[in-house]
Amino acid sequence: MNSAANLLSVDSLFTTQEERDEAQRETVRDIPLAEISDFPNHPFKVRMDECMTEMADSVRQYGVLVPGLVRPKPDGGYEMVAGHRRKKASELAGVESIPCIVRDLTDDEATIIMVDSNLQREQILPSEKAFAYKMKLDAMKRQGQRVDLTSDPLGQKLKGSISVEVLAGTSPDGKTQIQRYIRLTNLTSALLDLVDNSVLKEKDKPQMALRPAVELSYLTPEEQTALFELMELEDCTPSHAQAIKMKDFSQAGKLNEDVMLSIMQEEKGNQVEQFKISKERISKYFAPGTPAQKIEDTIIKALEMYRKRQREMER
Repeated sequence: MNSAANLLSVDSLFTTQEERDEAQRETVRDIPLAEISDFPNHPFKVRMDECMTEMADSVRQYGVLVPGLVRPKPDGGYEMVAGHRRKKASELAGVESIPCIVRDLTDDEATIIMVDSNLQREQILPSEKAFAYKMKLDAMKRQGQRVDLTSDPLGQKLKGSISVEVLAGTSPDGKTQIQRYIRLTNLTSALLDLVDNSVLKEKDKPQMALRPAVELSYLTPEEQTALFELMELEDCTPSHAQAIKMKDFSQAGKLNEDVMLSIMQEEKGNQVEQFKISKERISKYFAPGTPAQKIEDTIIKALEMYRKRQREMER
């Protein structure tokens, strides 16, 4: 037997168990902002919006009330795991340090904590969820049989759909929705911005729903770039059905700008044509007191007859 194995450490000789437990316990420390770097490829954007202005005002008045979480870097300094918005608000408030919990974490542990802490935010963009879910799923797969970070007593290696199911069990979205979000990571930044705008709803900027965006993610980057330029010219975005057609043509190697244009010009199934007619013009053709529904039905019927005549002339 190795006698060295029975020797007590120097610390255990001169400290009590209580002192050793206290040394292991995490404490909150004020760390200079200059010593904290951002998490690599952080998927959640720190936006300079009204909420950030309010947070900076709060930090200026009360300080940072909830500590951030950082991990030590091998070459010195710290890496932010949770608290990027608090760090930015502190910078705006002119504060030089921020209270943080320092914790030793592996890359995968840090990734999972970073994603989980940010998924609790009120407003999350589709692109943020897309890259966050992908990062966490990759980290979970690398963990293999480890279950201490996934809170799931699996006795098998986490692979493919099994990992997605575990991820869904600890996320606000279901398995299928998570897979849709991860597909968005294959979109060009220009198209992904349109999906984000379905949440941001910035004026004078088009929006694209999640489902058609998922289908378009199967197009090549070159096809996506051409489609975006066409969308700008036509001032519209494809419907889900149109996006599926483009995906099919792309996978058959037959998608080009002419095909895209032809598909985009098809009438969408849920598209309702809107017409603005002044009340004065309508009153010329209908007797006073005519019900609004009857007026609407008459106009629709007239439009249908007009379209039918147009199609006959085109033949």
